[in-house]
Amino acid sequence: MIITPTHLEGCVVVDLQLREDDRGFFARTFCRQEFAAAGLEPVVEQCNLSFNHRAGTLRGMHFQVAPATEAKLVRCTSGAVIDQVVDVRPGSPTYLQTFAVELSQANRRALYVPPMFAHGYQTLTDAAEVAYQVSEAYTPGTERGLRHDDPALGLGWPLPVSVISDKDAAWPLLGQGPS
Repeated sequence: MIITPTHLEGCVVVDLQLREDDRGFFARTFCRQEFAAAGLEPVVEQCNLSFNHRAGTLRGMHFQVAPATEAKLVRCTSGAVIDQVVDVRPGSPTYLQTFAVELSQANRRALYVPPMFAHGYQTLTDAAEVAYQVSEAYTPGTERGLRHDDPALGLGWPLPVSVISDKDAAWPLLGQGPS
């Protein structure tokens, strides 16, 4: 694996280091020791998979608060998505700063999302599939979210939103109630 830090402390892009031969390639997608050595939370509590029918589908911006904060390792296994995070760590020098990266079947890239980062993505293709490894079980009472279209965040989505859940569309704008 090739672990590349972003400008947001703890948020990294994970690229595969392919070992190729006549059969194809082999690559490690996760290694507890390498994650720990890079200062990342290596625990995997759950693995989740989402499938999205239409390009423009938006999922997010989600995070969990204590006692169930979670780190995520997100990879697009079919199609392509634009994946975005927002630092929501109180007191962080990069509080409310964002980072975006394209994850796709073609680039095989993953994004490590630290605890207390809001996370979401928009599908760039029909039939996009996204796999998540998460460090904490889904805990409904701790779930929070940010609006994907909050002008205070300035998240740039490349396509018009074609599908979004009622819950994701209803998160309050910053400063207008709990998120």
